[in-house]
Amino acid sequence: MADEIWRWDAGSIAAAIAAREISARDAIEACVERMHAVNGAINAVTVDLSAQALDLADRADRAVHRGDALSPLHGVPITIKENVDQTGFATTNGVVAYRDAIAHEDHAVVANLRKAGAIVIGRTNTPAFSMRLDTVNDLRGRTHNPWKRGITPGGSSGGASASVAAGIVPLAHGNDIAGSVRYPAYCCGLAGLRPSFGRVPAYQPSLKSERPISAQLMSVQGPIARTVNDAKLGFLAMAARDPRDPWWVPVPFDGPPLPKQFTVVHDAADLDGVAPSPAIAKALDDAARWLVEAGYERVDAKTPGFSAAARLWFDMHVPEFRHFQQADFERDGDDGIRIAMSHLAALAPDLAHADHLRALAQRTRLQREWWLALERVPLVLAPVCAVPAYPVGFDVESAARTERVWRECSTLMALPVLGLPGLSVATGLADGVPVGVQVVAPRFREDLCFAAGEAIEARAGMVARLPVDPA
Repeated sequence: MADEIWRWDAGSIAAAIAAREISARDAIEACVERMHAVNGAINAVTVDLSAQALDLADRADRAVHRGDALSPLHGVPITIKENVDQTGFATTNGVVAYRDAIAHEDHAVVANLRKAGAIVIGRTNTPAFSMRLDTVNDLRGRTHNPWKRGITPGGSSGGASASVAAGIVPLAHGNDIAGSVRYPAYCCGLAGLRPSFGRVPAYQPSLKSERPISAQLMSVQGPIARTVNDAKLGFLAMAARDPRDPWWVPVPFDGPPLPKQFTVVHDAADLDGVAPSPAIAKALDDAARWLVEAGYERVDAKTPGFSAAARLWFDMHVPEFRHFQQADFERDGDDGIRIAMSHLAALAPDLAHADHLRALAQRTRLQREWWLALERVPLVLAPVCAVPAYPVGFDVESAARTERVWRECSTLMALPVLGLPGLSVATGLADGVPVGVQVVAPRFREDLCFAAGEAIEARAGMVARLPVDPA
């Protein structure tokens, strides 16, 4: 039995450890063996922490034998993305120049996952500076999608998503400023949550100065998992209070009951001019039908759309990138990130200072419009991307290609501007590549995302599926 534990979900592992049906060492050994068997083919885990993890597993087992109160993820194997601080290891962020940037304190989300009992067995790959939707860099190389060679695992949490999809761990850490949790989950047939702004504390001890304001307002930490319930367990662990983050809000997980109603966004006008492809239109139709079967009511209601918020992402973030980060990218980045960011930056004008401030203020109006729309109908079903996962290297082909990609991915940028939660849920395969949808809810109503996501997942038949071992 123990060698098959890597197939289990996180909730089952934690429950079996608590019931003394398996040991934490059993769980860690199974996942470590799986990592050693498949990681060479996909390059998801870039730092192997198996020796440390086994020591922590033995410590976790001693706690069980003593009868200690156990945390919700006690003994559960996880991975951590290489762009957050983890004591004793380099926060490389996929950059050669940062390979020796050893962290001396845990990031807030790492500390919370540890407190919840999770055991880190490895750190995962990310593109340089974690600013691409594809995962490759000069320091660690390319991460491959376990489902299909030549198709991106997504980015920037591509290593995280590949580690979960390949069965290395049931639960992984990621972060999202423009889709970096939701898009990798989508590409790899997983559940991935971008929480509401303010839900999960985010403090990076190694930072020498505070991040630019748009990054503070739009970047969040979130879970990637094979099941929606595991994503919920990961989110609850991550969301614990940390006084080092003044943006964190003490909100209960379960909100007041709301009508089980949803609307579907599929018109090109609401998606920056790009209608969903046939495969994604089918995914939306399937998910909508499954929600109705589960007792939800589909309502034909107009939303403010994602187009204006997606465009505002550029006006908020790109001027700050040019002023605060571009020199670092030029000095320390690899060719891939320099090309990708030059294409992305070309999509936004070089705003004057006053215009940038107006863009920041404009965010409030868009949020108000969405808040009011979600008062009427609390759930929105939307694409994660208008097309299935891209071939690798798609974001460095040309400026024209990049412009098209970001319009196809308008919801990825819109939600960071709006501060709303979005859950990526797999619905099936299209030509051997996973596809899915995104569930959007009011701010701080992740509970609604998870409930709808579980209803879709129960009918999609993707949870028990793991891709064939990559060759």
